[in-house]
Amino acid sequence: MKYIDEFRDGDVARKIAARIAAEAEPARSYSFMEFCGGHTDAISRYGVAELLPANVRMIHGPGCPVCVLPIGRIDHALTLALERNVIVCTYGDTMRVPASGGMSLIKAKARGGDIRMVYSAADALRIAQENPQREVVFFAIGFETTTPPTALVIRDAHARRVDNFSVLCCHVLTPAAIAHILESPEVRETGSVAIDGFVGPAHVSIVIGSDPYVGAAEKYRKPVVIAGFEPLDVMQAILMLVRQVNQGRCVVENEFTRAVSPRGNLTAQTLMAEVFEMRATFEWRGLGEVPNSALRIRPAYAQFDAERRYGLAYKPVPDNKACECGAILRGVKRPSECKIFGTVCTPENPMGSCMVSSEGACAAHYSYGRFKDIAVTAA
Repeated sequence: MKYIDEFRDGDVARKIAARIAAEAEPARSYSFMEFCGGHTDAISRYGVAELLPANVRMIHGPGCPVCVLPIGRIDHALTLALERNVIVCTYGDTMRVPASGGMSLIKAKARGGDIRMVYSAADALRIAQENPQREVVFFAIGFETTTPPTALVIRDAHARRVDNFSVLCCHVLTPAAIAHILESPEVRETGSVAIDGFVGPAHVSIVIGSDPYVGAAEKYRKPVVIAGFEPLDVMQAILMLVRQVNQGRCVVENEFTRAVSPRGNLTAQTLMAEVFEMRATFEWRGLGEVPNSALRIRPAYAQFDAERRYGLAYKPVPDNKACECGAILRGVKRPSECKIFGTVCTPENPMGSCMVSSEGACAAHYSYGRFKDIAVTAA
């Protein structure tokens, strides 16, 4: 398959690995964070880490939208479904994210809540049109990748006057999160997390382009390489990062040239700007409050804002004390360093958000790497 098979060639992977090993200076340590869960999945699934020299380490970052979705936002959706008799529509992975009291949307559905899995925001709008006597809320999550479809549906609902439809908006922005990680005490103050560069998001960057990362690269002196999600994409990006570190450069480079441009998709950006505006702050699971890192619906479309419509006041809720998802999302710990990883917490019974999606660090590590880690620990 074009643009797939040729980026999974084992012989080419070994050649890139040899190039990385040859160019990585033995006296230097390299620590690179992959921001996206798609990269984490590729690294775990295809054994990329095993092809790297010992002094090149990959650090798992925030991962996927369900990984960083805070408990308080899920509680909002639960309240609507269980107490307000609202039809709540959302993506499949969102339904399994743990919330307060061990509850989740899928458990609330089992208790009688009308919660429906959809494949797109357009599906939620269709359900609202088919059920004019019921209120329907689309629980919208995601990075910039899924934001334009939500904006389009809100605009369509306005044009069609679908008055029983609204959106609980939890769309978040990646450049602000990268800056927040670099400002975190673990990176700047204690130095417990060393980050020499970032493998930048792929699908996100198709929408926003590579230019939005320039500020972080220049301010914090950390190179960023935008990479596709195939294993050879990731390995080439790592090689490009090693070269930047060796040369003392801190710029944004684009490995994913077949899909990403410097300015991104301007049509999608215009649509997002029409419907959404910046929130002053937003809580990310594991990262805490991150300034200018999320979107809310503009006053012009206020009637489709579920927070306004139902008077939802946000309250932060702490994570399960036994779960190390917060530390894993910040790169402080590895999944296998969590005491409940692979025992109490599994993909079938997730205790934390990192174990829910296949792109979550814990889920990917459980599926492709946990037995090897356990063997190393036992030794």
